[in-house]
Amino acid sequence: MVKPVVAIVGRPNVGKSTIFNRIVGERVSIVEDIPGVTRDRIYSSGEWLNQEFNIIDTGGIDIGDEPFLAQIRHQAEIAIDEADVIIFMTSGREGVTSADEEVAKILYRSKTPVVLAVNKVDNPEMRADIYDFYALGFGEPMPISGSHGIGLGDLLDEVIKHFPKGGIEDYDEDIIKFSLIGRPNVGKSSLVNALLGEERVIVSDIAGTTRDAIDTKYIVDGKEYVIIDTAGMRKKGKVYESTEKYSVLRALKAIERSDVVLVVINGEEGIIEQDKKIAGYAHEAGRAVVMVVNKWDAVEKDEKTMKEFEEKIRDHFLFLDYAPIVFLSAKTKRRIHTLIPMIDMASENHSRRVQTNVLNDVIMDAVARNPAPSDKGNRLRIYYVTQVAVKPPTFVVFVNDPELMHFSYERFLENRIRDAFGFEGTPIKLIARARK
Repeated sequence: MVKPVVAIVGRPNVGKSTIFNRIVGERVSIVEDIPGVTRDRIYSSGEWLNQEFNIIDTGGIDIGDEPFLAQIRHQAEIAIDEADVIIFMTSGREGVTSADEEVAKILYRSKTPVVLAVNKVDNPEMRADIYDFYALGFGEPMPISGSHGIGLGDLLDEVIKHFPKGGIEDYDEDIIKFSLIGRPNVGKSSLVNALLGEERVIVSDIAGTTRDAIDTKYIVDGKEYVIIDTAGMRKKGKVYESTEKYSVLRALKAIERSDVVLVVINGEEGIIEQDKKIAGYAHEAGRAVVMVVNKWDAVEKDEKTMKEFEEKIRDHFLFLDYAPIVFLSAKTKRRIHTLIPMIDMASENHSRRVQTNVLNDVIMDAVARNPAPSDKGNRLRIYYVTQVAVKPPTFVVFVNDPELMHFSYERFLENRIRDAFGFEGTPIKLIARARK
């Protein structure tokens, strides 16, 4: 099921980042008492009453001539267009401002449900002043205080009421769903076209032209796949930035619906920081991953070039050490045939189950050869291991004290499981639990 998207919008300095951090439970956004300091949309996940959702902190909307405000307005418009529910944030200290009214005009054009929040209502006496906000035309204003955490439960109660009912089409279990993620202009659309053998997806040299998610059924040797691509031109009249930031939200939606995620890198340009950020979302979501180096035809190379590039990928993507790497060219279709077998392998390992007795033989042998180090006289003891889930493969390790399971030893156990059973292309999770 795809998580609903909530966008927090409003003029600068009304406390959007503070509320965002309260909802996600950590300091993700920059918080500073200067209008316009949050310059980029920030994405994270939240949960309320067992309802999970993605949340966007926008940089605010204004009509003045402050630095960055044009860009911030564009970012907020994108977030509004992407969201299932909008939290329109205002400030009870300043009351209704002309900037609030301008934000409201933008929101009037959206068919997305809007929940009006009045922030900085830090004491009961201030509640009497919020009724002016009815004039904005979005129903009952909800008083909240980001600094004190007051009223957030009521706000989220109202937000989840507007979440869309139902989900996106479910496919049969044996159909592999894979998506292509990566920053703009790495050749994702060209790669889809090369796989399909037709101009199914619009291809442009302008970064950021891919717009709406499209599912394409694809059959190879009688086996059915679904390609989840963010294909389609931008909506007319809309302003979308062509920077790498925009690709993140598109990637999040595609990742959630995928079994396998292809992380596409531009072989001609090399690796940049944004590649790692986007790939990190696939890893954190527990999806199978295949690294795809596209535009390999444009790279000047000798017999060492591929090995050197692979070493660079391993150095930069340490958290994806399990992901296979495919070098190809969507333009010339060189090595394109190597991609589907890798997708099949990653998907199979992502769904793989290991027999409990065999798994315990491997773990106990590993522990006998390399016992856990002691901590202040206490030593980790492992009693039993069992696999509890797939997609990704998840293992519960029953121990005497979960606090004694150090990250390095957990990594050691994971490596032993991989040595014994492979699991190439998929992350695996280990959960330490006390034996009752």
